[in-house]
Amino acid sequence: MIRNSVPLPPTVYPVAKGRVWAMLAGSLVFVALGIAFLVAHSTLKMTVAGAVAVPFFGLCSVIIVQRLLRDRPELVLDDAGVDHVRLGRFGWDEIAAVRIREQWVRNTSQLFIELVLHDPDAYLARAPKLVRSTASMNARLGFGPANMATNTLPVPPGAVLDAMRRHCPGLAVQH
Repeated sequence: MIRNSVPLPPTVYPVAKGRVWAMLAGSLVFVALGIAFLVAHSTLKMTVAGAVAVPFFGLCSVIIVQRLLRDRPELVLDDAGVDHVRLGRFGWDEIAAVRIREQWVRNTSQLFIELVLHDPDAYLARAPKLVRSTASMNARLGFGPANMATNTLPVPPGAVLDAMRRHCPGLAVQH
């Protein structure tokens, strides 16, 4: 938004490296457990668990290391829109509303900032491959295709929504 003929400077959120390091440690622990299960292979369940855990958490570890090594902000908000490292770029005119969503898995929850889009199909046509591949699963869970995990951001989701409203005062926030 332009105030007194001066555009607001971008709001830049770097990756929350401490949290991402913790995610890497957790992934590596599961890789090690998977290897231990494979080596022990005392039961079929342990062998299958190891065979699934090693490649899955190994891939997670590689992705997390890439995230730590890249020199790119996690999220940038400016007067033109939103640029998220995983989701890509959105103009404010593409976003109908934003909302904080919570996904529960067993006894823990994960907060997301969902961008409610005017035309989700147009976004999916240009979205990164990973977003396109998870879109149908997100839809079954009641989410749209543009969801930002907040665990890699250095501020709480409410602070991000406040910054979004500074850059786009007419932005609708759903509760």
